[in-house]
Amino acid sequence: MSRDQALAWYTEMLWAAVTAATPVVLTVVVVGLVIAIVQAATQVNDQAVAFGPKAFAAILALTVAGSFIIAEVGDFTTPCLEGLASVGAAAEQQRPWTRRPA
Repeated sequence: MSRDQALAWYTEMLWAAVTAATPVVLTVVVVGLVIAIVQAATQVNDQAVAFGPKAFAAILALTVAGSFIIAEVGDFTTPCLEGLASVGAAAEQQRPWTRRPA
């Protein structure tokens, strides 16, 4: 495996993580912003008030976007594992003394 190939895998991993986390993070940020505005307007500054809706929104976002998240992670994982298998096969071909007798 070359350095460029490893860097490409690393870049793909970062993009897969960002795209998989985006629905949940954006949902919690929007709900947190709405709760902060409501708390500022009503002058209720209790941290426990903000936790419940954010947790519910995160669970709802995971439920709604779960298939998208699994697809994104799967789209990254499948080529990654295939690439690792080809690296292992190439290493096996370079060292014929490690092969098992047929």
